[in-house]
Amino acid sequence: MTFEDQHLKYLQLALEEAKKCTPTPTAFCVGCVLVSRLSAEPLVMSTGYSRELPGNTHAEANALSKFRSLPQEEVCRFDPAASHAEILASADVYTTMEPCSIRTSGLSPCADALIDAHVKRCFIGVGEPDDFVQCEGAQKLVSAGIDVVWLKGLEEESLSVARRGH
Repeated sequence: MTFEDQHLKYLQLALEEAKKCTPTPTAFCVGCVLVSRLSAEPLVMSTGYSRELPGNTHAEANALSKFRSLPQEEVCRFDPAASHAEILASADVYTTMEPCSIRTSGLSPCADALIDAHVKRCFIGVGEPDDFVQCEGAQKLVSAGIDVVWLKGLEEESLSVARRGH
């Protein structure tokens, strides 16, 4: 499997997460996968999708929250000597849509959560359309020193899944 195929595999997994999301006309259905590359083979750290957890939550925030809630004995499989924060700092994020830079609900944006987690890279399926807000999530990540990679090949599917219920 090529490196590009591997990235598309994780974005496809994020799309499967997004499909679990209950559609609503006022928000997107987004999926996210956190991947550790600390071992010889990449390992999925956690997954998330929009509105999965209580409180009008977004995919990236849910994946981060679920990883942070893992007991240390489970975190050891990524690196026996590393803390949650150290593992997150080496993580790759695969998200079907550009992480939000503003929330109309007043909650913290996903771009800020990824910056606070110090993730290494963010692979994005499609930019956030201007349906609700003008998103600058990718630019916020780049400005914070996080590598942003726009994956090609799943843009139409990512947008179609995101807009279910609209």
